[in-house]
Amino acid sequence: MTQPENQTPSTTRLPEGKMPVLRMMPAPSDANVYGDVFGGWIMAQVDVAGSLPAVRRANGRVATIAVNSFLFKNPVFVGDLLSFYADVVKVGNTSITVYVEVYAERNRLQTNVVKVTEATLTYVATGPDRKPRQLPPLDSLIEH
Repeated sequence: MTQPENQTPSTTRLPEGKMPVLRMMPAPSDANVYGDVFGGWIMAQVDVAGSLPAVRRANGRVATIAVNSFLFKNPVFVGDLLSFYADVVKVGNTSITVYVEVYAERNRLQTNVVKVTEATLTYVATGPDRKPRQLPPLDSLIEH
C-alpha cells in the first residue's frame, strides 16, 4: 500500500532487542525512473532474509514453496537502508514458515524509520536429490 501524497508514513523504531538477518541499500539499478524500488527486488531480498532462519532450522538446504502473504506498506526509495527481521513461526515435518518484517531508515541524520514490508513465506527442507526431507529434531541442533 502506498501512502497518499498528502500523508507521510508514521515514524517508528527498529525492533528493540532483535538483530536484522539482512541489511541492504537499494541502488539506482533496483528502481524505476522515479526512484521507487521495484517490488520484485524487495520480494527477492525478503526471500533471502526468510531463508536464513529456515536454513538454520533445517540444518541445510531449503526451497521456497509458498509466499503465504506479502504486504507492501510503504514505498522504498533508492538510498533507504533496509533492515530485514525474520522469525520462524511454524515448523512442520518438512516445512518451516517464516515471518519477515522490513524497515527503511530514511534521512538517517534525522533517524526516520518506516515499516515498509511484511511477509510470511514457507520453505521446505530438501536433500541432495532436491526432494523434501524430514527436519532434524530441534534438540539435535542445540550444542550441549
